[in-house]
Amino acid sequence: MSVLTTPAGRLGALARAEFTLLGRSRATLVTAVLVPLSLPFMMRSVVDDMDVQSVGLSAGLVLLPAAIGFTLLFGVYSALVGVFTARREELVLKRLRTGELRDLEILCGTALPIGATGLVQSLVLIAGSTALLGLPAPHAPHLAALGLLLGLVMCAALAAVTAAVTRTVESAQVTTLPFVLVSMSLSGVTVPLELLPDRLASVCELLPMSPVITLVRGGWAGTLSPYEALGALATAVAWTVLAVFAVGRWFRWEPRR
Repeated sequence: MSVLTTPAGRLGALARAEFTLLGRSRATLVTAVLVPLSLPFMMRSVVDDMDVQSVGLSAGLVLLPAAIGFTLLFGVYSALVGVFTARREELVLKRLRTGELRDLEILCGTALPIGATGLVQSLVLIAGSTALLGLPAPHAPHLAALGLLLGLVMCAALAAVTAAVTRTVESAQVTTLPFVLVSMSLSGVTVPLELLPDRLASVCELLPMSPVITLVRGGWAGTLSPYEALGALATAVAWTVLAVFAVGRWFRWEPRR
């Protein structure tokens, strides 16, 4: 007698299995949880030396988006590159494709535990930053929420793209560096775009992580005009669509030789 399954049921079963594997991987847990939580505290002295008041920002409005940026870069993107690569090299992805699971379900189910961890961690950081840094309630919470959700989806898709060119779990530490370093230095994560020269800032606004940080910071401060908000949303969606297309075109399901 055949048993009928649903996409939600298959996705849930795979996600539960991935949650179990995540709990057993200390290296992934350190990357996904401890690193993003520690980096904002290390940045506090650097932010205090910045002249953020001259551009209408406070230490809290710099550190909170930075904390969320670190969560997306290390807790979601870097961690998922390692997970996708490990599952591929262990032939897990290949075996899953022989069953009822569709390709999209496999990718989403694999990414769901890391994505959920990143979302919960971001909410904890928001609560902690609000209490410890004296941040007021966001002026446009819908923009901050959209920025966070788009960031989660985009980083998951970009992780799958990066995994396609990553040969081993160990080499994931190298293949993730370009996106992480560029995002940290030029997307407003560590240095707000408002402090950069206008021409450089205009170019940096087009980087993948820039609209995410812009929406989170602007949503909290209430400084984004409708035109700026739409521009940031369009940029984030464009990068997400491009990443999803690249995954469909180049993602590898079997070990690289």
